[in-house]
Amino acid sequence: MKPFSSHWQVAENVSLKAWNTLGLEAVARYYYAATTEAAAMAVMKEARAAGLPVLVLGGGSNLLFAADWEGLVLHMRTGGRRVVAETEDEVLIEAAAGENWHALVMWTVAQGWGGIENLALIPGTAGAAPIQNIGAYGVELKDVLDEVRVWIAGKGGVPLKNEDCAFDYRDSIFKQMPRGDFLVLAIRLRLKKQAAPNLSYYALKQYFEEKGIASPSVAEVAQAVIDIRRSKLPDPAQIGNAGSFFKNPVVERALFERLRAQYPSMPFFEVNERQVKIPAAWLIEQCGWKGKRRGAVGVHERQALVLVHYGGGTGAELWQLAKDIQKDVAARFGICLQPEVNVLGGG
Repeated sequence: MKPFSSHWQVAENVSLKAWNTLGLEAVARYYYAATTEAAAMAVMKEARAAGLPVLVLGGGSNLLFAADWEGLVLHMRTGGRRVVAETEDEVLIEAAAGENWHALVMWTVAQGWGGIENLALIPGTAGAAPIQNIGAYGVELKDVLDEVRVWIAGKGGVPLKNEDCAFDYRDSIFKQMPRGDFLVLAIRLRLKKQAAPNLSYYALKQYFEEKGIASPSVAEVAQAVIDIRRSKLPDPAQIGNAGSFFKNPVVERALFERLRAQYPSMPFFEVNERQVKIPAAWLIEQCGWKGKRRGAVGVHERQALVLVHYGGGTGAELWQLAKDIQKDVAARFGICLQPEVNVLGGG
């Protein structure tokens, strides 16, 4: 007997191939597409009461299904965005968890509001953004996030302010909470009406120097980010991928100095006095993985940080490829690469 009220029409044994940007086949024992917050919370509670593991799915752009999902996939399909408050200088907006992230960015850009234009073309949904603390081209979500409205088991609906979210590089308090114990319902962002462009990222600065634009608009910055991303990253509609597969490792300065002595041309970014960030793509490329293909999976020919699925492969095959890359990088550099994607069923 299905452990859900017939009112919710929860589907059984549903393929998730269309719901992950890697295009990998996986089957969910139960699947429900929630179009309202009330339905999402009700189905979540019923699944928990039945002892089922719950996976909350947004755009499926940060997932690797290394096995089938034996519980409930709760697909957040809620939508809506609105202005909550505004002053002469700022605007506070709210977006439902299921709102497409890039569409949200372009909506704010069209209004001339600044703050998230550097995060254009990142796949996924608004609800997933704070979990990962998404970031790109010198900006992270934590720089503009005001509040996350979240349902937490045993507490109900709870508003978490920015300082409550324990944001860090590709990390947040949500990553420390057991899957199925919380559900992001909506996010609020505080944006600027007269924003100075953030051109701290070298590729962006170079882009505008070449065009002779000293102070670009938010729309011009968004377009620049789109152009740069498209030149570097493959389109999931053309070839399966989840964007950057690994985090850029942050290492202690002592290890960095040893590596720099051995590899003088190694790129790096200062984090603080004690720590330095090294591009994972460079580490992977030095180990000879860039462009390498293994059957139906491989490493992208232009970007070593992107693992790709050519079609007909399995999540287990791609995860084995990732583990082999980790092994080689650890052996050569003494650095353990951590996946940026969520690996489900990988063991």
